[in-house]
Amino acid sequence: MCELLRTGRERHGVVATKAEFEAEGTRTDELLRLLEIAHRAGVDIALKVGGCEAIRDLLEAKQFGVRYIIAPMVETPYALSKYIQATSKVFSDDENDEVDFLFNLETITAYEHLHELISIASGSPGCHGMVFGRVDFSGSLGLGRQGIESQEVTSRAEIAAAACKSAGLDFVVGGAVSIDALNNLKRFNSIHLTRFETRKVVFEAEALNRDALEEALKDAVHFELLWLLNKRDYYGFIHKEDETRIEMLEARWHVLDQE
Repeated sequence: MCELLRTGRERHGVVATKAEFEAEGTRTDELLRLLEIAHRAGVDIALKVGGCEAIRDLLEAKQFGVRYIIAPMVETPYALSKYIQATSKVFSDDENDEVDFLFNLETITAYEHLHELISIASGSPGCHGMVFGRVDFSGSLGLGRQGIESQEVTSRAEIAAAACKSAGLDFVVGGAVSIDALNNLKRFNSIHLTRFETRKVVFEAEALNRDALEEALKDAVHFELLWLLNKRDYYGFIHKEDETRIEMLEARWHVLDQE
């Protein structure tokens, strides 16, 4: 995993690996192991917190030195304002220079408030930009995963990209990013694109101009597979570490119970 990220950083424009307290349910011990891998590979951590006002998640992100913090399911201007208030409460002005705060625009409901969200995000205090989550956005339109590369989703993402560009905000694209997304990623990049991300790996937009992009995306899948295998083996070891003593105590209890 370290080698895949290190190679990705050196050759493919990888800037971070990613964890989620939200949908993925990342535990603290898992985040610490991911931080160790990222540190060894020389990349940052992007963390999706559990909600727009998840203070405890923000405190942990601050404690562990997370570089990118993303708030999920920000569907209204009020939710975004609560997120900005929460980040201002946890992070000082000096600490804000070390972290990029972003929000997920991932439903048609949020899109209907696009210009209000952009206005709040570009204010002071504000945040650094948005992540356009294509999987949930497609789902919110009733299109399912098969609609991710559709014109309905892509055209709205292009409008969001243009709005972010005008406001000087970052625009990041996520959601089923694979080689199938290449043409649409290039469309976004022609307007405004800061980064794009798979489930576990974040790329700078410049990676789209590199020759080995297909290899890079394949490595991102490989990294996620290795991470899940490592996670399974880690918890499998914990599950098994006391088996011998349990068997001994069960046998002893059986004898004592008979006495």
